[in-house]
Amino acid sequence: MLSSLQKISALIGNTPVVELNMPGVSLFTKLEYRNYSGSIKDRAAFSILSNAIRSGRINSDTLIVESSSGNFAIALARICKDIGLRFIPVIDPNINRENEAMLRLFTDRVVKVEKEDSTGGYLLTRIETVKELCAQYPNSFWTNQYDNPDNFKGYYNTLGKEICDRFEHLDYMFIAVSSCGTISGISQKVKEKFPDITIVAVDIEGSVIFNVPPQKRYVSGLGSSKVPSILEHAIIDEIMIVSHEELVAGCHELVRDQNIFAGASSGAVYAAIKNYFASHAIQGTPVTLFCCADRGDSYINNVYDKKWVNNMMEKLSTIKA
Repeated sequence: MLSSLQKISALIGNTPVVELNMPGVSLFTKLEYRNYSGSIKDRAAFSILSNAIRSGRINSDTLIVESSSGNFAIALARICKDIGLRFIPVIDPNINRENEAMLRLFTDRVVKVEKEDSTGGYLLTRIETVKELCAQYPNSFWTNQYDNPDNFKGYYNTLGKEICDRFEHLDYMFIAVSSCGTISGISQKVKEKFPDITIVAVDIEGSVIFNVPPQKRYVSGLGSSKVPSILEHAIIDEIMIVSHEELVAGCHELVRDQNIFAGASSGAVYAAIKNYFASHAIQGTPVTLFCCADRGDSYINNVYDKKWVNNMMEKLSTIKA
């Protein structure tokens, strides 16, 4: 397994940085969708699996189990297949159909929960299902992206380092939150080189990460129904909560204005950046960075589909009325 991991390692990281056009802001994005399986989550999945293998917690007969309806599950599925490990992803009805099809292609078994949890989402139900599966299989390993410190360490050691090596100065970094490994690892690393940088966490309405009342969320890849324990390692200066409407607009504006076809979290962060600098009087031209965590392919039938968006807007208007 270690030799296979070494080959995969060469395909993760060193993603390109692109300068974008935004008046008054020196804006850059790191294209994390150029990673091995197509997302920023490759870094966390590889870090968790490789450290568990090296420590002996995973052997060739271990079953890997995880609750994820998105990029983390896909990253695990691809890596596990390459190194010969069995993997069961636990998903829910909010999964993009492209992601579900991919998981069923790369794994032998997918478990899909249907029962909503107390927050109106499915995360807590998925986690209970993961625990039940682990109890059924004695030689199993739950990667536990929300609580495993190897999640944020993967970003600290790779993505954070790449950012520090690439830039001589950074004023702002806007980072989407879900399992919070990305923001925890990056913020720790970049604060070491740029102590005055402002780290802005970007979340979506309905997520409980920053003690906002739970609400039904319609887009995967951003937010959470629980507060991840690894959030305590993050160094956050400001928090922005975007609406579903702003997220959708941000995705479409990235395509229209920057020719970047990215996923939901990227659109949310782009919207947050535009809102932030429109409402703050900033002297000079702040050097600002964000990551495009994944491509828009998995969102072509929701965020980029007019009929789906209109249906979502109708549901949201009923909730907010």
